[in-house]
Amino acid sequence: MRIVAFVCNWCARAGVELAHYERIDYPDVGLIYVNCTGRIDVQLILQTLEKADGILICACHLGDDHYGTGNYKTLKKVLLTRKILEQQGINPERLRLEWISSTEAEKFVEAVKKMQEILEEDTFPER
Repeated sequence: MRIVAFVCNWCARAGVELAHYERIDYPDVGLIYVNCTGRIDVQLILQTLEKADGILICACHLGDDHYGTGNYKTLKKVLLTRKILEQQGINPERLRLEWISSTEAEKFVEAVKKMQEILEEDTFPER
């Protein structure tokens, strides 16, 4: 399974790095660090899903955003994109949003494992 994670550079990145530092095993995931997950647009998500099986967006907790409201924008975009996926007959669970802080390495690991479980249960059309 090909999983891509868009990771907030301010909060979630430290959680991911903590998982590496503590040598916690988790499934293979491509990491893309972004200054703010609020900058990820719907088109980028849809284009990424053409190449990846699942997308995990790791954002700051609501109210803890470095830029103020970026994570609220992220939430709106993820909800919209999931509706679009559903209308296209694509499992909306292939896109997940998790609020991850700098100390939540285990939460990141569990999110990746959950994504892998969802993808293993899903069936994909031939690319």
